[in-house]
Amino acid sequence: MQRRDFLAAAAGGMTAAFAGCVGEDDLDAAILDETLTLTTTTSTYDTGLLGDVNAAFEDRYGVRVEAVAQGTGAALETGRNGDSDVVMVHARSLEDDFIRNGYGVNRRDLMFNDFVVVGPDDDPAGIDGLDDVLDAFETFAETESIFVSRGDDSGTHAKELDIWDASGVEPGGEWYREAGSGMGEVLNQADQTDGAYALSDRGTFISQRSEVDLGIRVEGPIEGGPELLSNPYGIVAVNPGVHEDVDYDLAMAYIGFITSREGQEIIAEYTVDGEQLFFPEAVSADPNFQQYVPEGWSTDEE
Repeated sequence: MQRRDFLAAAAGGMTAAFAGCVGEDDLDAAILDETLTLTTTTSTYDTGLLGDVNAAFEDRYGVRVEAVAQGTGAALETGRNGDSDVVMVHARSLEDDFIRNGYGVNRRDLMFNDFVVVGPDDDPAGIDGLDDVLDAFETFAETESIFVSRGDDSGTHAKELDIWDASGVEPGGEWYREAGSGMGEVLNQADQTDGAYALSDRGTFISQRSEVDLGIRVEGPIEGGPELLSNPYGIVAVNPGVHEDVDYDLAMAYIGFITSREGQEIIAEYTVDGEQLFFPEAVSADPNFQQYVPEGWSTDEE
């Protein structure tokens, strides 16, 4: 699919664009009126966070942001094909593969929240308040309690598979249902299925909590739960050495903005029903230099 065709297809419901209005004297003429294509997770899109971030970026630089919401795997594939300029996702192992294979450069840690296990208030599986998410997943299999999986190669799906693997359980059977959909649709399916559970990022659950009769049954590390449920987000520019038509300058301007103090404050101040959804981590007095390269990478590698 040609880049212009991809953008035209994405515009039908999967694109968020916010036009900025600033004086030309305040802008770099090389950036003014350009369009940045950002592929990102459904969680950053559905929660509304990108509306605030992108509007501020557009006001600053006088550009458009075409934000295409996909699962992490699909978002990275879009970048791999050269159909986006920058990728914002939340599955470090998939990001590392993207970088190791030469498709991404200049990765930065961006923000974090966590995952939670949600389910009905009557809690038929009896997992409410468990400290160990592995115990909860093992209980789903033992009791054959309905579990709705993303099943879509997203960051949430990758985390879910990590948990099943760590628990030693091979999910399957009628109780394990793969939706192949975004987080919002999975929450709706779990809500509409009697006794069903799901793994959700906290931000999307909070933003949709008023629309579903589900509650948090197992907490993530933000509320004292297991570190296994941590959910860090990264941002990566698509490598212009692989795809000449990507807008690398604009991608780096966006990365610079969203990881700046101003961009990080927008993330920190974004709330739904008074609750903070994401926690910035790009600005630090003690930066993690591992963020720039794949985990485990060293100069000794051949």
